[in-house]
Amino acid sequence: MLSGVYKTLYELLIGQIAGERIFSDPMQTLAWGTDAGFYRLIPKLVIKAHTEDEVSIILKHCHELKIPVTFRAAGTSLSGQAISDSVLVVASDNWKKYEILDGGMRIRLQPGITGGRANIFLAPYGRKIGPDPASINAAMIGGIAANNASGMCCGTAENSYKTIHSLKLVFADGTRLDTADEESRNSFRKTHGKLLERISDLAVKVKENKELAGLIRHKYKMKNTTGYSLNALVDFSDPIDIINHLMIGSEGTLAFMSEITYHTVVEHAHKATSLMIFPDIEKACKAVTILKELDVAAV
Repeated sequence: MLSGVYKTLYELLIGQIAGERIFSDPMQTLAWGTDAGFYRLIPKLVIKAHTEDEVSIILKHCHELKIPVTFRAAGTSLSGQAISDSVLVVASDNWKKYEILDGGMRIRLQPGITGGRANIFLAPYGRKIGPDPASINAAMIGGIAANNASGMCCGTAENSYKTIHSLKLVFADGTRLDTADEESRNSFRKTHGKLLERISDLAVKVKENKELAGLIRHKYKMKNTTGYSLNALVDFSDPIDIINHLMIGSEGTLAFMSEITYHTVVEHAHKATSLMIFPDIEKACKAVTILKELDVAAV
């Protein structure tokens, strides 16, 4: 039985989102209380959002009522990012639109498409998306980008951070931003000027601190999907470009990503895998440094 702010939220949403897509009964919330990990949190409300308008409405009301929100696409992560004891917004159904751009050089995707499906769409062009997590045939684009999921072969050169072109975002107050659209960027500058100014100031401070900037550059040269993409503060100057890249790996804590456009990468027609046996660990390590200089996707 809902009470307090959750009851208020339910009453606000029931007239704006179809009731059959809002769940609060114990059986449904229990079923949504786990993901591919072994953790469990029972949400108070589960909402299957079907449009960007609905997400904006949900976030606006939750923001006003100070209610935490968690997003879920496929829920394949093993670390509990897609569970909540508050409000769980599910964006898998009805988020399947895509568009091939520039002859396959870019692809625009909604968050409910699996990475494997995206690659099927790109296959006729000899291209694929950069990220290649092991769960690519089950993981959806929303989670792949939100977790900066990478995989064995893309490393740091072809992950979501490096291959992102633009995002459509919905912020906690319901405001929307399309980072590829100049009109949207200008509108956001007018409504959220103070936020952008603070981001710019932070980026300047980080760049001026040579030791910190060097540490960040070094850290993000290595394969690492933990924490925010702080390298955006040293890689970019425009605060909207910084936001665009900070979203990667933010696990839904900064905004909802309703659409992502990727630069694609070459899908080689011929590939091979090799198993090499070495007599000792020292020789194996020396081989790794040699292979690093060659055109090898992963070692």
